[in-house]
Amino acid sequence: MDKNDECCSTHLIDGDGVFNVTGVESFIKEVKLAECGLSYAIVSIMGPQSSGKSTLLNHLFGTNFREMDAYKGRSQTTKGIWMGRCVGIEPCTLVMDLEGTDGRERGEDDTTFEKQSALFALAVSDIVLINMWCHDIGREQAANKPLLKTVFQVMMRLFSPRKTTLLFVIRDKTRTPLENLEPVLREDIQKIWDSVPKPQAHKETPLSEFFNVEVVALSSYEEKEEQFTEQVASLRQRFFHSIAPGGLAGDRRGVVPASGFSFSAQHMWEVIKENRDLDLPAHKVMVATVRCDEISNEKYDSFMKNEEWCQVKEAVQSHPVGGFGKKLSSILNTCLSEYDAEATFFDEGVRSSKRKQLEEKLLQLIQPAYQSMLGRIRSDTLQRFKEAFDKELKGGIGFAIAARECTGTFMSQFDEECADAVIDQAKWDSSRVRDKLKRDIDAHIAEARTAKLAEVTTLYETKLNDALAGPVEGLLDGAGDDTWPAMRKLLQRETDTALTGFSAALSGFEMDEQTKDSMVLRLKDYARGVVEAKTKEEAGRVLIRMKDRFSMLFSYDSDSMPRIWTGKENIRAITKTARSASLKLMSVMAAIRLEDERDSIENTLTVALGDGKPGASTKKGTESLDPLASSTWNEVSASKTLITPIQCKSLWKQFNTETEYIVTQAIAAQARYPTSCTHLCAFRTSLFEASKRNNNWLPPPWAVVALLILGFNEFMTLLRNPLYLGVIFVAFLLVKALWVQLDISGEFRNGALPGFLSLATKFIPTVTNLLRRLAEAGQRKTNAAPQHNLTPASKGNDNEDDKMM
Repeated sequence: MDKNDECCSTHLIDGDGVFNVTGVESFIKEVKLAECGLSYAIVSIMGPQSSGKSTLLNHLFGTNFREMDAYKGRSQTTKGIWMGRCVGIEPCTLVMDLEGTDGRERGEDDTTFEKQSALFALAVSDIVLINMWCHDIGREQAANKPLLKTVFQVMMRLFSPRKTTLLFVIRDKTRTPLENLEPVLREDIQKIWDSVPKPQAHKETPLSEFFNVEVVALSSYEEKEEQFTEQVASLRQRFFHSIAPGGLAGDRRGVVPASGFSFSAQHMWEVIKENRDLDLPAHKVMVATVRCDEISNEKYDSFMKNEEWCQVKEAVQSHPVGGFGKKLSSILNTCLSEYDAEATFFDEGVRSSKRKQLEEKLLQLIQPAYQSMLGRIRSDTLQRFKEAFDKELKGGIGFAIAARECTGTFMSQFDEECADAVIDQAKWDSSRVRDKLKRDIDAHIAEARTAKLAEVTTLYETKLNDALAGPVEGLLDGAGDDTWPAMRKLLQRETDTALTGFSAALSGFEMDEQTKDSMVLRLKDYARGVVEAKTKEEAGRVLIRMKDRFSMLFSYDSDSMPRIWTGKENIRAITKTARSASLKLMSVMAAIRLEDERDSIENTLTVALGDGKPGASTKKGTESLDPLASSTWNEVSASKTLITPIQCKSLWKQFNTETEYIVTQAIAAQARYPTSCTHLCAFRTSLFEASKRNNNWLPPPWAVVALLILGFNEFMTLLRNPLYLGVIFVAFLLVKALWVQLDISGEFRNGALPGFLSLATKFIPTVTNLLRRLAEAGQRKTNAAPQHNLTPASKGNDNEDDKMM
């Protein structure tokens, strides 16, 4: 027995099949196994000779099993079965290192011992590691499938069922993901189980009743030692508390107490040795298997180094390769033909099986390039489709026709290019890539269709907005009895014109009638919305418009000439006419009347406000109700109401308050007018005649020269102080505005004195009006809807009016 720190090992069964009773008992005493009761685990490993089983165990469990010296060549290292204790793993875990299978040292006799040792390992162990090379997955012998098949059958016949964990350790893992390798192994094991003849008691017993199957993969120890060490360390953690629920052997059954392990193991080995009916594949089949594997690996390596294949593989990453299918079919055919020539004298079953495996491996190697080729064809076809489709649309062809023709053309091109990429030996289907291309084309068409429809809709919405917004504003500016009828005609005419063009534009999309009608209806609603929005916007400025209309009618005569209050004018009648026109404007803007429906808004406002006093219809000393004391109009829905009755009343109060000053100034001007009109008119006429003779009201040239000479000092002062220029510029703007408003040039055409007299009566009202307009212009930005948000000032005026009343 060998000792090394905490590790110790013994030769459990020697190469001749003799059970080492003395050595096992001594080993059990050394590791104090008898004290463990049921808290221990047995782990064994099996696999081909020189496959690194001992190396794996030494790294995984800290054992000291003898390893093969690679510099002396591949030869048998482990003979029989060795047992050792795992270092640092709880609970106590014993590991058995089995002699490798398929060794040349035993020859034909090897098969019997292989079978016996494997069956013994399965019968005794809780966990069996099956060591195998990654590139051997799918092989009959390298994957130990015949051995497992025999072991499954005999184990059920010899022993009562127990649960064993089969942990397949895939060595020298390649780039193939573990999730792709594991299903193959599990499928092979299930097939072995299904094919094994079972006793009547276990006819329907599933594999999971006897075995738990686990799969792990490790990198190459020689090429990636650091990565191998990390993976082994991770795997080692799974053996801690392996017999606990959820552990690797958590659901094991039929556990022998630790004190009886030696006797139990010895008895099992004797039973296994006495059973001579078990057999493994004949030596010739095994030789054929090994040799065909070697030939297959040679051809696979030769294919990977093939220059033409390497060129195609590299080129397909950047662009489609012409004749892809023919080139690879030829390379594959050459490779398989060479295999057939070299393996022709070996067992036919093995040869065919290995040929199929070689073909599958080669096709698996080629498939990524084939998928890349299809991907390149798909992306290039899609790009060409987009360019051609956009060109067709710019050419004026109907959308639906262009989409249908381009789709058919480029799908046919894709099918032709896919047919050129087909590999004869493979039966791969390109329908999934074709379906993806079709989905991409349909998605692009849908996106283009949405964008095109949005473009057409935006075009006609812009046309409607341009055609309706300006005229509606103009109609409301001159609001009267025919305003809403004219607006309805305008809306109907422009909507019909736009819908005709819009329907014609939609015909190219070949959409269903329901969708088309829905889009037409939305455009029609948009046109109505433009009118309603513009009306609401103008209704927000109703007070300004009312004052402008009053000022125009009150301050100017029928010829649009400024009034001169001489005493002959009937100010009361003029005021009443101007206020009636303003009241008419408010009644027109009080509600939306796009349907030809009559209402009583104008009559209600006339009765309530017609005499210029808010609430005039309410008689003193009576209980009659104010018709404007409401938030709704009769026969008008709330959605169509722009100015409510109570807002009309408030606006009218504010309007009267703000226009009262103009009337007062007119009355004052009329009172200041000269009583001797005859003398004044005669004097004015003489001045007019003198002015006509002179034909010039400007100062003489000598006066202009004198002003320039005498004002030189002032001119230099301005140059030294540029701030004065800003003040003078502002003053100039104000004077210019007064000049235009007072029409000074026109007044002085009749002479200086008549001009001064006329300006004296107009100066104060004009300045007041100018300041008022400047204040209103500033309020427009902050008071877009005065009829909905009454200003504090107006409310204050209302309160003052109420107090005065």
